[in-house]
Amino acid sequence: MKFIGNNSIALVTGGSSGIGLATARCLARRGCHVWILARNPARLEAALGLLEGERISPEQRFRTLSADVSDQNQVFASIDRVRGEAGTPDLVINCAGETYPGYVEKLDLEIFRQLMQINYFGSVYTTKAVLPDMLKRGSGHIVFISSMGGLISTFGYTAYCPTKFALQGFADALRQEMRPYGIRVSIVCPADTDTPQLAFEDPIKPMETRALASNGGVATPEFVADQIVKGVSRGKYLIIPGISSRMFYLLKRYLGAGFDAGMDLIIARARRNR
Repeated sequence: MKFIGNNSIALVTGGSSGIGLATARCLARRGCHVWILARNPARLEAALGLLEGERISPEQRFRTLSADVSDQNQVFASIDRVRGEAGTPDLVINCAGETYPGYVEKLDLEIFRQLMQINYFGSVYTTKAVLPDMLKRGSGHIVFISSMGGLISTFGYTAYCPTKFALQGFADALRQEMRPYGIRVSIVCPADTDTPQLAFEDPIKPMETRALASNGGVATPEFVADQIVKGVSRGKYLIIPGISSRMFYLLKRYLGAGFDAGMDLIIARARRNR
């Protein structure tokens, strides 16, 4: 079954801005019916207008859902609405997420809880809500937007990286469980991307984190969205947008301690130059 194309039903959480909105627009250009879920009603309305501008068919339907993914009841109620008005989604993009960098000793414990609730449990709630009907139908594709921080832990992200590692573990196990039932799973690990979240975290990043990030560059949401849609269309499981990000992943995988030593050198140099 084609999960991206005319009459496919796509649900994008975190779809009012950043990678989520760029992906929703990309799906609209492919002819999908697109539902976007986010917390802020005003942003959702603005995003809906952008989706309408991508329409390729008068039959396409675009809808918004105002909900907080960290609230299980809100998520399940939103999925019930999609199911009642459009049917079970063919494609679910779990993009809602937050970050908060800082030195571990200065980060409040509530930040750790909040990020895990949004980044990890938000995706779990959405998955649990759509999965029963996907299993009955015998098809579907669930996508998780993780991060390079879900593959390589980085200085300053003690609250953030564990949430993405948890998401990686969930996706790995889910892929194995769902394979016999015709349900595909993908996980996407982009590097720094020009989104409202990046703008939020930039002023509060530790200078060591800033030094490490300076080696990677910043991608556009449109580039990442294009890579997501292409990877999902090809049935890829692990999607790492960008050549440099894939190189970092391979270096970490095959150099191990040598890669870590290189990162330690960058951190030490940043501290000397402070």
